[in-house]
Amino acid sequence: MMPEQCLARLMERLKDADEFPHEIGLFLGYPPEDVEGFIQEPNGQKYTGIWKVYGDVQRAQRIFESYKKCTEVYCRQFFSGVSLEKLAVAG
Repeated sequence: MMPEQCLARLMERLKDADEFPHEIGLFLGYPPEDVEGFIQEPNGQKYTGIWKVYGDVQRAQRIFESYKKCTEVYCRQFFSGVSLEKLAVAG
């Protein structure tokens, strides 16, 4: 399935679902095994950080630490007066 089709399907799910579609984690960059684990067994996580981890805990912890450092740097810059426009990074 092409990325455009995946986004279109997600938008349909967001509009039509009674519950929040958990597969949105894939669009947020969560590891597929963690998204699948949450869908299959919501309380079977091995670790909880920014998301629930069902797969590689060490890899997830490294990512969580990286996000934490990035957040600290951006918050420090923002509170010292750097504008959001300057903090935004093209991905």
